[in-house]
Amino acid sequence: MDLHLRDKVAIITGSSKGLGLASARALVAEGARVVICARGADALRGAADDLARVAGRADAVRAVNTDVSTAAGAELVMKNTLDAFGRVDILINNVGKAGGGDIVSTLDAEWQGALDQTLFPAIRLSRLAVPHMRQSGGGVILMIASIWGRESGGRMTYNAVKAAEISLAKAMAQQLAKDNIRVNSVAPGSILFEGGSWWKRQQEDPVGIAEFVRRELPFGRFGSAEEVAAVVAFLSSPRSSWVSGACVTVDGGQSRSGI
Repeated sequence: MDLHLRDKVAIITGSSKGLGLASARALVAEGARVVICARGADALRGAADDLARVAGRADAVRAVNTDVSTAAGAELVMKNTLDAFGRVDILINNVGKAGGGDIVSTLDAEWQGALDQTLFPAIRLSRLAVPHMRQSGGGVILMIASIWGRESGGRMTYNAVKAAEISLAKAMAQQLAKDNIRVNSVAPGSILFEGGSWWKRQQEDPVGIAEFVRRELPFGRFGSAEEVAAVVAFLSSPRSSWVSGACVTVDGGQSRSGI
């Protein structure tokens, strides 16, 4: 299926590895041009080289070494996008991190960090992208959330910011439909990729993680970043033109929520 993404311009945050990089690969494979960003320069450089190989052309990729948890970092990503490609059609808010423990032990700084590193990048980049999408006649914004934004199961701070992203996407979808801007969220389940949190846990406790897979994952395996990225590419495309305000679960039946 041709997703009609050729020469569309996409920003993907947190895109030097994992779901962000897989999503960027899926988009460039469809002919899109992408702007990727991350704090780690070496990993970002390797990701850009990988994407250029997939795209078959180096000019399809712009890499921005910055921290989008700051307002200046978000602005730098948007400036680079406009300088390189002159427009933005797709924004994928993927970057995120949340620490802390239970309600008593989690400090204010850890709550603030979860907001700063997950929710505020999505807010700021969406705010920057919308005027340009309006000017060009429409666009797509996606939040990479989590099944733990829909039900309990993850770290408390992570649950809270992912639930906020899902709610934000729904509110924005209602606001921006008049501008032909579609907004959705994607809720992955437990996804395994090298260097990711599940991969690290598997290295540390292979027996315990094997028991988790047996007990919690109906297909008997983790999901892959590529399986999430395929959904991201579809939702980024005109093929999903009547999907807005949705939270699409990609978890192999892991979650228990009935909605």
